[in-house]
Amino acid sequence: MKRIINLSLLLPVIIILTSCEDFLQINPQGQMTQEAFPTTESDALLATNAAYTVFRQWHYHSGGYPILDIMSDDAHKGSNPNDQLPTLGPYDSFDHTATQDGLDRWWSTLYEGIKRANVVIEKVPSIEMDETLRTRYVAEAYFIRGLLYFDLVRAWGGVPIIETTEPPLKIERASVEAVYNLIEHDLLEAVKALPEKSTCSDDQLGRATKGAANALLAKVYLFQGNFENAETCALEVIESDEYDLEPVFADASGILGEHGIESVFEVGAIGVGSQSNGGNQYANTQGVRGSPNRGWGFNRPSLDLINTFEEGDPRMDATVIFLGEVLDGVTILGDGTTPDEVEDDQGNVIEIECYNQKVWVPGNTTDTQFGHNRRILRYADVLLMAAEALNENNKPDDALYYLNLVRERAREGNETILPDITETNKNTLRDIILEERRRELAMEGHRFWDLMRTGKAAEVLGPLGFTENKNELLPIPQTEIDISQKILDQNPNYE
Repeated sequence: MKRIINLSLLLPVIIILTSCEDFLQINPQGQMTQEAFPTTESDALLATNAAYTVFRQWHYHSGGYPILDIMSDDAHKGSNPNDQLPTLGPYDSFDHTATQDGLDRWWSTLYEGIKRANVVIEKVPSIEMDETLRTRYVAEAYFIRGLLYFDLVRAWGGVPIIETTEPPLKIERASVEAVYNLIEHDLLEAVKALPEKSTCSDDQLGRATKGAANALLAKVYLFQGNFENAETCALEVIESDEYDLEPVFADASGILGEHGIESVFEVGAIGVGSQSNGGNQYANTQGVRGSPNRGWGFNRPSLDLINTFEEGDPRMDATVIFLGEVLDGVTILGDGTTPDEVEDDQGNVIEIECYNQKVWVPGNTTDTQFGHNRRILRYADVLLMAAEALNENNKPDDALYYLNLVRERAREGNETILPDITETNKNTLRDIILEERRRELAMEGHRFWDLMRTGKAAEVLGPLGFTENKNELLPIPQTEIDISQKILDQNPNYE
């Protein structure tokens, strides 16, 4: 059964500006105001749900399009050659600028979510209500705020920190260290108070849990090179016995695994063509274009990604939709305006028409694609984070154990493929784990970040246009710099 965190009526909270005129000092009748909401237990639930709904906004997904995959070596722009070329083409070639379409939407959506989380963190503790629920809602808001700031700091570096519902009008960028300190604080607060997944009833599926907070903390520590704490947090998730790998790899991202044993944190959705009614356009943006008409066809898997899979690896077919393939009784014919193959000047095939199978949803209309549950954190990611941290902490045997659990599941019982890794050299094993992350988590938005944090971006993405000491970060949206009256300074080497 589909589970989403939704709202029937609500937020954003209306902020009323006051002046010395009496009629402006009277709260509007019949409207929610910052002073009147939230004040009850039901308000507290609505306010918390409002923070969750940001994850289903189209703009939450890096401005609407999966630019993080497109900027990596895993994917191309996709769709037909000219569709959204001025919008997405620059990300594919690292020519994006501070006025690039999408950056402003992503930035503002993340801060909208932070505002909503701040409402819960600031207002809910004073509400007279069930103490356990009150504590949980605030912890969920801390998790949400930590996740949103993690997106911000990875994308833009130091950003303005807003921890109140009434921030000053002008806020400078905080340091990267200060943002990470806030994220760590928020997630530790979440870990202290959130329940384990097994204690959640069916109607609570999709809400943040202790496992989700610990898994996100592990990832945050990896990004900072704090491998000791990353190991501790990842092992907390593993040793909780709350999670396991789906027996079939495809189910880890598909409908049969929704809120399943491998899901650590996912965004629930239902197959209706609007976000306000419970849909999520993330998968529709990437759905098969043409026949069957399941979406726009953006974010096309690259040949480089396809070729990185080992021979016989079932994960390739579960990651890539090829033309002529039959899925759920439907033959994939593709888009007539999109070339089946693209060649370079020497006649070498450099791109083929194919699609992201991890967002495929069975059905007959484009609306069904809105029902894909996007996995933000899954257990395979946690196992690979543990393997990486253990290797860096000079525990190669333990690292191999968790790495090989992921490969064992990928084999799906076929012992003739994907043999266990036995390499214990630290540097070599580091690269092996990174490549295993690529195959396991392909097209899920992880690859670009992994290349950034491991210092591999210039080497891997340089041939695609990546410029060192520039493209590690995105440019601050020019609209935000203008609104701040130049208080916000631009990231290095962006004009």
